[in-house]
Amino acid sequence: MRLCTPHVRVRRIWTVELRPQEGGTVLVCPQCRPGPLPLTAGSARSAVLAHLAQHARRDVLPPHLRICQCRERGCRWHPRHRGCAGAVLLVLMRAHGGRLWRLADACAACAAATAQAAVVPDALLPSAAQPSTAPRPPRRRAGSRRPGTDKHVRVKEMLTYLAAALPRFSSPTARLLALQCALRADGRGRVGLPDGFLRGIRLASHAAPWHELEHAAWLRCTGRQHGSLHAQILDAAILHQAPGRQERARAAHWALHPTPLAAPHGAPPSIQLAALALAVHTRNTEASTDLDDLTRLTATAPSSLEDLLDQLVRARTLSAWRHDNETGKICWQLPPAHG
Repeated sequence: MRLCTPHVRVRRIWTVELRPQEGGTVLVCPQCRPGPLPLTAGSARSAVLAHLAQHARRDVLPPHLRICQCRERGCRWHPRHRGCAGAVLLVLMRAHGGRLWRLADACAACAAATAQAAVVPDALLPSAAQPSTAPRPPRRRAGSRRPGTDKHVRVKEMLTYLAAALPRFSSPTARLLALQCALRADGRGRVGLPDGFLRGIRLASHAAPWHELEHAAWLRCTGRQHGSLHAQILDAAILHQAPGRQERARAAHWALHPTPLAAPHGAPPSIQLAALALAVHTRNTEASTDLDDLTRLTATAPSSLEDLLDQLVRARTLSAWRHDNETGKICWQLPPAHG
């Protein structure tokens, strides 16, 4: 007698491939018909992310039924590690120089061990995945907070997403700019940054980071109006963020001065990004995280990251740091004044 389960098994793994063909690049998805979708070179990355997001919103599964798809395939997507562990997350992976993209459920241990991978926050896949007949949640009182809406979490989630969504060669300045644009955008992906704000973050006279983001087809500058520079974000996943705009704006403001681990005034963008990557993991005077996490968020090699950490120690932003070779973690301490 064969037992059956009342749950239909949903295959929570989606893969798309970018194939160059005569006349332009096409997007190939084995799960979609008809055939390949023609793309322009500039829109390929955004189209991939939007297509994968559509699959994830359609194939919703309760958390207790989700399994590590990496483990189901013999953990072939990463080097050997100590085994599957942790919560099941939605992970975006890139391979073959950006020609192959995969979105799949994977445990936290497999996600951390996979190269060129980033966790897709639940905030980027909100109620669009829910049935339209779902009852509207009750309104919260002003000042009330939902679980998991801390500014550290918002910034960490967005940095993690941008680590996969932006090209590997994107500069620290472009990454910091993309973070501010993503968190400050409205529901249609439109963002306006006042000239005074751009002067404050030392970007008023720098066009290079904007050009980087435009070249990556992540945003498009739409002009200057009423003392502000306006842009349209082209990354479809950014259009579906949660929570609300005010809370995201508070997270964006904190990211400029991430106490208690803000970079020194006038520090170069690489130092600012490194300090921010540490700050999102810091809740006490002593903190730690995996080396792979920091190199992914800062888009830098381990040797370069060590130099950045040394500079933060010399600037007295950190008291000390060390690399635990046994666990693979970077550990750091804040100066006593932060205690």
